[in-house]
Amino acid sequence: MAVSNSLTISPRKLRSDLYSYSNNQNNSETPLVISVLSSLIERTLTRNQRISSRRTVPASSSSSKTQIFDSREIPDMTIQSYLERIFRYTKAGPSVYVVAYVYIDRFCQTNPGFRISLTNVHRLLITTIMIASKYVEDLNYRNSYYAKVGGLETEELNKLELEFLFSMGFKLHVNVSVFESYCCHLEREVSFGGGYQIEKALRCAEEIKSRQMIVQDPKHHHHFARILL
Repeated sequence: MAVSNSLTISPRKLRSDLYSYSNNQNNSETPLVISVLSSLIERTLTRNQRISSRRTVPASSSSSKTQIFDSREIPDMTIQSYLERIFRYTKAGPSVYVVAYVYIDRFCQTNPGFRISLTNVHRLLITTIMIASKYVEDLNYRNSYYAKVGGLETEELNKLELEFLFSMGFKLHVNVSVFESYCCHLEREVSFGGGYQIEKALRCAEEIKSRQMIVQDPKHHHHFARILL
C-alpha cells in the first residue's frame, strides 16, 4: 500500500531552506534539499543504467577501492526514503547534504571508472553524509550510530569512511564559492522543466514492521527500524 503526496518546490524556497533552516533537534520538517538531491541522484542512476544497457562491450569493472561500496544485494529502499531516514535520526542540516553532494561529485571525478548504481548509492550516501556532518556540524553522532541508521555494521562503515578519505586524498574543504555553485546547481534542478513536482511515497507501516527489527541505541535512546545494506 502506498500513498503519494505532491510537493511543489521553487528555487526561492530551496535557497531559503538552505540558508535559513533551523538546526533545532526538535525540528522534524524534512529539508527541501533532500527531495531535490534524491531526484538528481535518481536521474543519474537512470542515465548510468541506460549507458550500461547500450554497451556492446562490457564496461571495465570498478577498482577494488570503489567495489567496497557495492552491497551484496540491491537495498529495498528508495533514495528518497533512505535520505529521509538519515535526516529523521541525525537531524543533519541542509548544508550537510550539499557538502555530501560535493564529495560524491569529487569522488566520481577522482575515480573515472566508478558509476553510481543501485548497489552502491546507499553506502556512498551514508558515508558522505557522515563525513560531511563531521566537516559542517559542531556536534556529531558516533560512527556506530550512523552505522545503525544506515544499515551497516560499525566496522564496515569505518572501512568505507577510510577508503573514501584516502581516495579523496583527505581533501574535504569546501569553500564558499564551491558551496554556492552546488547550491545553484540544485536550484537549476528545481527549475528544470519549469517547476518541480516531488512524489513522496509513504510506505505501509505493517510492511516495514514485518521485515525490520526495532533496535535501541543505548547512548542516544533512539528507537528506529533496523535495515541492512
